[in-house]
Amino acid sequence: MKTTNKTTERKDRKVILSTLWIFALFNYVYADILTLWFNPVLQKEATKELLSGYVGSIHITQGFVLIGAILMETAIAMVLLSRVLPYRANRWANIIVGVLQTASVAWSLSPNLYYVFFATIEMACTLFIVWYAWTWPHPEGGVPTSAGSGLLHAPQREQEETKRKAQTGSEDVHVAG
Repeated sequence: MKTTNKTTERKDRKVILSTLWIFALFNYVYADILTLWFNPVLQKEATKELLSGYVGSIHITQGFVLIGAILMETAIAMVLLSRVLPYRANRWANIIVGVLQTASVAWSLSPNLYYVFFATIEMACTLFIVWYAWTWPHPEGGVPTSAGSGLLHAPQREQEETKRKAQTGSEDVHVAG
Protein backbone atom coordinates (compact mmCIF):
# COMPACT_ATOMS: atom_id res chain seq x y z
CA MET A 1 0.00 0.00 0.00
CA LYS A 2 1.31 3.43 -0.85
CA THR A 3 2.14 5.94 1.87
CA THR A 4 -0.61 8.32 0.72
CA ASN A 5 -3.17 5.52 1.00
CA LYS A 6 -1.96 4.70 4.52
CA THR A 7 -2.15 8.35 5.53
CA THR A 8 -5.67 8.61 4.10
CA GLU A 9 -6.67 5.36 5.81
CA ARG A 10 -5.33 6.62 9.17
CA LYS A 11 -7.19 9.94 8.79
CA ASP A 12 -10.37 8.09 7.77
CA ARG A 13 -10.12 5.86 10.83
CA LYS A 14 -9.67 8.93 13.05
CA VAL A 15 -12.76 10.56 11.54
CA ILE A 16 -14.79 7.38 11.93
CA LEU A 17 -13.77 6.99 15.58
CA SER A 18 -14.61 10.64 16.28
CA THR A 19 -17.99 10.24 14.58
CA LEU A 20 -18.72 7.09 16.59
CA TRP A 21 -18.07 9.05 19.81
CA ILE A 22 -20.51 11.74 18.63
CA PHE A 23 -23.09 9.02 17.96
CA ALA A 24 -22.54 7.54 21.44
CA LEU A 25 -22.83 10.97 23.05
CA PHE A 26 -26.15 11.73 21.36
CA ASN A 27 -27.48 8.44 22.69
CA TYR A 28 -26.16 9.13 26.22
CA VAL A 29 -27.71 12.59 26.26
CA TYR A 30 -31.06 11.60 24.81
CA ALA A 31 -31.39 8.63 27.20
CA ASP A 32 -30.66 10.99 30.12
CA ILE A 33 -33.18 13.56 28.86
CA LEU A 34 -35.88 10.90 28.58
CA THR A 35 -34.99 9.65 32.06
CA LEU A 36 -35.40 13.13 33.51
CA TRP A 37 -38.63 13.62 31.59
CA PHE A 38 -40.32 10.26 32.21
CA ASN A 39 -38.97 8.99 35.53
CA PRO A 40 -41.47 11.03 37.57
CA VAL A 41 -44.25 9.35 35.57
CA LEU A 42 -42.85 5.83 35.15
CA GLN A 43 -41.08 5.39 38.47
CA LYS A 44 -42.66 7.52 41.16
CA GLU A 45 -40.84 5.68 43.97
CA ALA A 46 -37.47 6.04 42.25
CA THR A 47 -38.13 9.75 41.81
CA LYS A 48 -38.93 10.14 45.53
CA GLU A 49 -35.73 8.27 46.34
CA LEU A 50 -33.73 10.49 43.99
CA LEU A 51 -35.21 13.64 45.53
CA SER A 52 -34.17 12.34 48.96
CA GLY A 53 -30.56 12.15 47.74
CA TYR A 54 -30.19 8.46 46.88
CA VAL A 55 -29.98 6.28 43.79
CA GLY A 56 -30.64 2.80 45.08
CA SER A 57 -28.28 2.44 48.02
CA ILE A 58 -25.85 5.07 46.71
CA HIS A 59 -25.88 8.45 48.42
CA ILE A 60 -25.68 11.26 45.87
CA THR A 61 -22.84 13.55 46.88
CA GLN A 62 -20.79 16.14 45.05
CA GLY A 63 -18.11 13.46 44.64
CA PHE A 64 -20.61 11.07 43.06
CA VAL A 65 -21.75 13.75 40.61
CA LEU A 66 -18.11 14.69 39.89
CA ILE A 67 -17.35 11.07 38.97
CA GLY A 68 -20.33 11.13 36.60
CA ALA A 69 -19.09 14.39 35.09
CA ILE A 70 -15.58 13.01 34.60
CA LEU A 71 -16.98 9.88 32.99
CA MET A 72 -19.09 11.94 30.59
CA GLU A 73 -16.18 14.27 29.84
CA THR A 74 -14.02 11.32 28.77
CA ALA A 75 -16.53 10.51 26.03
CA ILE A 76 -16.79 14.19 25.04
CA ALA A 77 -13.00 14.50 24.91
CA MET A 78 -12.73 11.44 22.67
CA VAL A 79 -14.54 13.33 19.90
CA LEU A 80 -11.54 15.68 19.71
CA LEU A 81 -8.79 13.29 20.83
CA SER A 82 -9.74 10.71 18.19
CA ARG A 83 -8.90 13.30 15.55
CA VAL A 84 -5.70 14.78 16.98
CA LEU A 85 -3.83 12.11 18.94
CA PRO A 86 -1.04 10.21 17.20
CA TYR A 87 -1.67 6.55 16.28
CA ARG A 88 -0.51 4.74 19.43
CA ALA A 89 -2.04 7.15 21.98
CA ASN A 90 -5.21 7.38 19.88
CA ARG A 91 -5.59 3.63 19.65
CA TRP A 92 -5.11 3.07 23.39
CA ALA A 93 -7.28 6.03 24.42
CA ASN A 94 -10.16 4.68 22.32
CA ILE A 95 -9.74 1.18 23.74
CA ILE A 96 -9.54 2.30 27.38
CA VAL A 97 -12.32 4.90 27.25
CA GLY A 98 -14.50 2.54 25.19
CA VAL A 99 -14.17 -0.18 27.82
CA LEU A 100 -14.86 2.29 30.66
CA GLN A 101 -17.94 3.70 28.92
CA THR A 102 -19.29 0.22 28.11
CA ALA A 103 -18.85 -0.87 31.73
CA SER A 104 -20.51 2.28 33.11
CA VAL A 105 -23.55 1.87 30.85
CA ALA A 106 -23.84 -1.83 31.79
CA TRP A 107 -23.60 -0.90 35.48
CA SER A 108 -26.30 1.78 35.17
CA LEU A 109 -28.96 -0.34 33.44
CA SER A 110 -32.49 0.37 34.59
CA PRO A 111 -35.72 -1.59 34.06
CA ASN A 112 -37.17 1.06 31.73
CA LEU A 113 -37.53 -0.35 28.23
CA TYR A 114 -36.46 2.89 26.54
CA TYR A 115 -33.30 2.92 28.67
CA VAL A 116 -32.51 -0.71 27.83
CA PHE A 117 -32.96 0.23 24.16
CA PHE A 118 -30.53 3.17 24.41
CA ALA A 119 -28.08 1.22 26.57
CA THR A 120 -27.96 -1.58 23.99
CA ILE A 121 -27.13 0.91 21.24
CA GLU A 122 -24.57 2.71 23.44
CA MET A 123 -22.80 -0.51 24.42
CA ALA A 124 -22.81 -1.80 20.83
CA CYS A 125 -21.26 1.50 19.72
CA THR A 126 -18.56 1.59 22.40
CA LEU A 127 -17.74 -2.09 21.90
CA PHE A 128 -17.40 -1.39 18.18
CA ILE A 129 -15.08 1.53 19.02
CA VAL A 130 -12.94 -0.82 21.13
CA TRP A 131 -12.83 -3.43 18.34
CA TYR A 132 -12.16 -0.82 15.63
CA ALA A 133 -9.29 0.69 17.62
CA TRP A 134 -7.92 -2.74 18.56
CA THR A 135 -7.82 -3.83 14.90
CA TRP A 136 -6.28 -0.54 13.72
CA PRO A 137 -3.22 -1.57 11.70
CA HIS A 138 0.11 0.09 12.39
CA PRO A 139 0.38 3.09 10.03
CA GLU A 140 4.10 2.67 9.38
CA GLY A 141 3.50 -0.45 7.35
CA GLY A 142 6.56 -2.23 8.68
CA VAL A 143 6.93 -5.98 8.52
CA PRO A 144 7.55 -8.27 11.48
CA THR A 145 11.20 -9.00 12.25
CA SER A 146 12.57 -12.53 12.05
CA ALA A 147 12.39 -12.71 15.84
CA GLY A 148 8.86 -11.28 15.81
CA SER A 149 9.98 -8.51 18.12
CA GLY A 150 8.63 -5.52 16.23
CA LEU A 151 8.29 -3.76 12.91
CA LEU A 152 10.96 -3.04 10.36
CA HIS A 153 10.97 0.13 8.34
CA ALA A 154 12.47 0.59 4.85
CA PRO A 155 16.24 0.70 5.68
CA GLN A 156 15.89 -2.09 8.23
CA ARG A 157 13.81 -4.13 5.78
CA GLU A 158 16.62 -4.01 3.23
CA GLN A 159 19.16 -5.13 5.85
CA GLU A 160 16.90 -7.99 6.95
CA GLU A 161 16.35 -9.07 3.35
CA THR A 162 20.12 -9.04 2.67
CA LYS A 163 20.70 -11.05 5.85
CA ARG A 164 18.09 -13.66 4.86
CA LYS A 165 19.56 -13.97 1.36
CA ALA A 166 22.99 -14.56 2.84
CA GLN A 167 21.64 -17.22 5.20
CA THR A 168 19.68 -19.10 2.54
CA GLY A 169 22.05 -18.47 -0.33
CA SER A 170 19.11 -17.49 -2.48
CA GLU A 171 18.43 -14.37 -4.46
CA ASP A 172 14.70 -15.15 -4.70
CA VAL A 173 13.86 -14.37 -1.07
CA HIS A 174 11.50 -11.42 -0.84
CA VAL A 175 10.25 -9.76 2.32
CA ALA A 176 6.66 -8.56 1.91
CA GLY A 177 5.90 -5.00 2.78
